[in-house]
Amino acid sequence: QVQLVESGGGLVQAGGSLRLSCAASGRTFSSNVMGWFRQAPGKEREFVAAIGWNGGYIRYADSVKGRFTISRDNAKNTVALQMDSLKPEDTAVYYCALSNLYAPVVPDEYDYWGQGTQVTVSS
Repeated sequence: QVQLVESGGGLVQAGGSLRLSCAASGRTFSSNVMGWFRQAPGKEREFVAAIGWNGGYIRYADSVKGRFTISRDNAKNTVALQMDSLKPEDTAVYYCALSNLYAPVVPDEYDYWGQGTQVTVSS
């Protein structure tokens, strides 16, 4: 059993930055891919970024590429999402997720999910 807990969400002005963190506990393995998704009211859950166990696999959604940076610390079982140049359209609940697959992107490919953390970007 794996538990994921997100933190770091909050309210920020457009153009500002936030750093989200996800801590994993339980039976975690470095081979797992960890990712971030987000969901705004009335919208489908959207892939944001993912990173493989050794950082060799890194993927970003086009909407955040160049602005967000995902990183992983296997020793601490954590994954972070550095969000820069935030836009109002980035406003959503951000979820941390873990997958046992090599290169998962869609939500169905992830096995564990955190509770989510709210990110609100004001204009």
